[in-house]
Amino acid sequence: MKITEQRQGAVTVLKPDGPLVDVDVNAFATALSTAAGTSMGRCVVDLSAVPFVDSQGLEALLDATEEMARGGRALKLCSVNKTIRQVLELTALVSQFEHFEDVNSAVRSFLQGA
Repeated sequence: MKITEQRQGAVTVLKPDGPLVDVDVNAFATALSTAAGTSMGRCVVDLSAVPFVDSQGLEALLDATEEMARGGRALKLCSVNKTIRQVLELTALVSQFEHFEDVNSAVRSFLQGA
């Protein structure tokens, strides 16, 4: 899995490319933890290039969200496809994440919340 990182002001956008499944979860979790530490906890995960997330991928997203929330920081998701949204709904995790249509609206949400 390739993970690109882009800064938009004080917000870090991570864009994984490929399924977020067991073999790639550790690399993704590490990238997310590093990004959270360098962006004052303002992170967006762009899931537009992720076709599927397995249980370990969901756990990594949930762990990151909970860890960041404990520190008063936020993780937001954008460009969630129908398959991933259904997985989040079926596992009752959909309410654990803030969802946005695209990267720009997710980044702007940090400004509106300030």
